[in-house]
Amino acid sequence: MTLVAAPARLSTAAATFEADFAARLHWSADTDAAIEQRVADILAEVQKRGDAAVLEYTARFDGLSAPTMAALELTQADFKAAFDAIPQAQRDALQAAAQRVRSYHEAQKKASGESWSYRDEDGTLLGQKVTPLDRVGIYVPGGKAAYPSSLLMNAIPAHVAGVQEIIMVVPTPVRGSVATGGTGEGTSTKGERNELVLAAAYVAGVTRAFTIGGAQAVAALAYGTDTVPKVDKITGPGNAYVASAKKRVFGTVGIDMIAGPSEILVLADGSTPPDWVAMDLFSQAEHDELAQSILLCPDADYIAAVQREIDRLLPTMPRAEIIAKSLTGRGALILTKDMEEACAISNRIAPEHLEVSSTDPHRWEPLLRHAGAIFLGGYTSESLGDYCAGPNHVLPTSGTARFSSPLGVYDFQKRSSLIEVSEAGAQVLGTIAAELAYGEGLQAHAQAAEMRLKTPLKPR
Repeated sequence: MTLVAAPARLSTAAATFEADFAARLHWSADTDAAIEQRVADILAEVQKRGDAAVLEYTARFDGLSAPTMAALELTQADFKAAFDAIPQAQRDALQAAAQRVRSYHEAQKKASGESWSYRDEDGTLLGQKVTPLDRVGIYVPGGKAAYPSSLLMNAIPAHVAGVQEIIMVVPTPVRGSVATGGTGEGTSTKGERNELVLAAAYVAGVTRAFTIGGAQAVAALAYGTDTVPKVDKITGPGNAYVASAKKRVFGTVGIDMIAGPSEILVLADGSTPPDWVAMDLFSQAEHDELAQSILLCPDADYIAAVQREIDRLLPTMPRAEIIAKSLTGRGALILTKDMEEACAISNRIAPEHLEVSSTDPHRWEPLLRHAGAIFLGGYTSESLGDYCAGPNHVLPTSGTARFSSPLGVYDFQKRSSLIEVSEAGAQVLGTIAAELAYGEGLQAHAQAAEMRLKTPLKPR
């Protein structure tokens, strides 16, 4: 059977554009009720029975039986052995990518992650103290694909932020296991550990790691067990069970985000070779059938050329069936009036990845307000950002770039306000505070401030 990738062909000039556009963008983040209930049961059991429940669920869902949690823990020696075992080219690529990611996040820390303070004229000190989280957990998907790049993007900014312990969980499911309610990710034959993932853990400075996944892994990190330490925050992508579990444990621990399907939006002025743009659309479509790839362009002939390249290149792709379903179900090639209109539509979409495929990308960048990451110029493929450019590839999806940001050093830090009021400052601030407190009917607040008026502290 011949595969066909038929993204919707839309035009902003059409009378039905708004309705067609809304239908193409629609995606529901609602989780299936059966998944929600199964996740709730798993979390409750892990919270109550700890390691025993994790072992039971890992055997049931991943087909990976172990007598104790110690058998599922990876060691620093495992990381080093994996690093030594992979080809030299992969070792070099991992280290080069890690260095670029580390350099970017070091710069990010200097720009926004340092403590600061100042003193008023009366000697009152005001400021902010920035401190790292003590311990974080990172979830690295396993099974259908291995994601060493995701490990780098989660672990390195945590390390740069100053987090002392980074606990990794990574499922290693066995093919044919009953995955309902667990990871649901298994395609490996023997539960093998992916060497490139373990080598990335070595490069990124992971402290401890366990071969567990799914809702049970999230629960173990959130609540702690006899073996798995309780963390302060959980980051990293996963399937519907992982997303549901992260949502449920939020408040007990912090989380990064609830991620939706991957997205790419290309703004093109027609200057980039159409086969480059077609492949960029493929780069997100190959993730899964719900991924979204959209092209916005004011040149109808160029849009037609991109479609021809889609048709030509699709048969050459190993994941052609997934790409075809993604582009047909959620993709769009949209003819706009001009590039200004394309930028306005982009802001409405607020995409995860936004490529400005133009000879003059800096002309359009000031018009772009909402995007997880912006890739400027024809040479800047989104895939470079996924692996080695430096900025984080964990990005807001499903329009949440309107109000949220990429994962970064700041996600692994917290801020404490610093206030040291001088005697002179207390005379001014105390009067203001007391007046407002009396107005709110909070007498103790008011009197606590007033007690410090004209009453010096006695030296001890």
